[in-house]
Amino acid sequence: MYVMENESKSKTGKVYRSVLLRESYREGGKVKNRTLANLSKCKPEEIAAIRLALKYKNDLAVLGSMKDSVEVREGLSVGAVWTVYEVAKRLGIEQALGTDWSGKLALFQVLARTLDQGSRLSATRWARLHAACDVLGITRGFDENDLYENLRWLSENQAKIETRLFKRRHGAGKPELFLYDVTSSYLEGRMNVLGAYGYNRDGKKGKKQIVIGLLCDESGEPVSTEVFAGNTQDIATFASQVRKASERFGCERVTFVGDRGMIKSGQVEELSERGFSYITAITKPQIETLLKQSVIQLELFDEDLCEVKQAGVRYILRRNPIRAEEMAESKADKRRRIEEFVERQNTYLREHSGASVQVAHRKVGEKIARLNAKGWLDIEAEDRNLRLTFDAEALAEASRLDGCYVIKTDLPETAADARTVHDRYKDLAEVESAFRTCKTTFLEVRPVHVRKSSSTRGHVLVVMLAYLIVRRLRQAWGELDLTVEEGLEHLKTLCSMEVTFKDQDASCLQIPRPRRQSQELLKALGLRLPPFLPHREVPVVTRKKLPSRRKTR
Repeated sequence: MYVMENESKSKTGKVYRSVLLRESYREGGKVKNRTLANLSKCKPEEIAAIRLALKYKNDLAVLGSMKDSVEVREGLSVGAVWTVYEVAKRLGIEQALGTDWSGKLALFQVLARTLDQGSRLSATRWARLHAACDVLGITRGFDENDLYENLRWLSENQAKIETRLFKRRHGAGKPELFLYDVTSSYLEGRMNVLGAYGYNRDGKKGKKQIVIGLLCDESGEPVSTEVFAGNTQDIATFASQVRKASERFGCERVTFVGDRGMIKSGQVEELSERGFSYITAITKPQIETLLKQSVIQLELFDEDLCEVKQAGVRYILRRNPIRAEEMAESKADKRRRIEEFVERQNTYLREHSGASVQVAHRKVGEKIARLNAKGWLDIEAEDRNLRLTFDAEALAEASRLDGCYVIKTDLPETAADARTVHDRYKDLAEVESAFRTCKTTFLEVRPVHVRKSSSTRGHVLVVMLAYLIVRRLRQAWGELDLTVEEGLEHLKTLCSMEVTFKDQDASCLQIPRPRRQSQELLKALGLRLPPFLPHREVPVVTRKKLPSRRKTR
């Protein structure tokens, strides 16, 4: 490994100087060279520091003996932040964001979200422990207010960023299938501009929420995200996704895959106007309607796919035996829980002579209704004793569609057979997986720590970009028997050593040889850590004091 300087003259006589960190390696018996880093923008003293560190890379004791001019001390964590940055660069995220100040600050937020979830305030404190500024080449200080302002910049430039990523991934070829789904995310507080009460998917009663739509390509990789007010219905979010595919991404032949209730007659008409097709599933009441109209028959539901056509629409029928067993067990569990509840009520009536039988009867009835068991379970009262009644025929009627589902599409058979249509609908699981990762298991889009609509949209975009990185890490580390979280936690322990040259007022970060497991993680990604990084003391500060720093009363 060595530092190489080049000088070249232009036709006008202007001299251009470049400084590169390079290394030699053998491939097929031949000696080749490759560039590890461009040091052209580094200060002369920083380049001198790297030259000196390279000179004594095999004998750090020499540097330690130079007590008057060199100091070696513990540096910042570098393993995880370098890895995530390199993955972001390979995915085109850095290029899509740009390398100016706003782009670098946005990429900093993506790295912070991937490695340490939290607010913008916590991101500034995280930067004091990780070499994010050195890896990204950030030389200007910032605080949490700069990060909040950067969220607004992200919101304003979201369309450009997503389009750049789309073009880099797909090039001239356009995807012919999009997966789309929505979710909601609850808010802590009531001041978010987009916050509203709506259909709550998080089970957080009494909390406002936002609605998030995620548009993915055929492989399940997100291409765009959008934030809506918390009371927006699913179908109201669909039109903007169709416009994106047609106008922003320039797609001409597209099939949209949406969940039950997402694609209805209005959405079908809009897709048809643009020459697009759809794949969706119909609800249980819609299945009942088709049965009454004799379009489909109950006997057609089987583990093997069955297809029925009517007026240019294809219906793909299937009964999932595993799901049917799960639903049967669920009903049996409901019956056991209600029986136990009835027994507790009877015990209470026996022990309390003044207790009202009518009150106990009403409580059991409410329990039956709450568990959706009304019709095949009922409650009767005899003297001061409650008795649960069971209707086997009613249960059979309620269970006849257990595990059954119907997929609906207007795609012609020449474009996709029944199996292909079925599998493409099941690909919506990729979007659901993205929501789980983004909301709960890792990236924590919630709770949302911002109030403005632009900040909210910028925050959600940061989470989507971070998910692209996590998705790539999961693919690369799938065979290493660890989760992405575990892999990143391991790489966080890879810390640098800061080498400071007192007489030149310069320093660099020396990166030690990784441990065996760290090497396996890097190898799976095809990455190699550089031996050194230029280091600058960038003032990343916070305007908010910790409780220990506040005045006590």
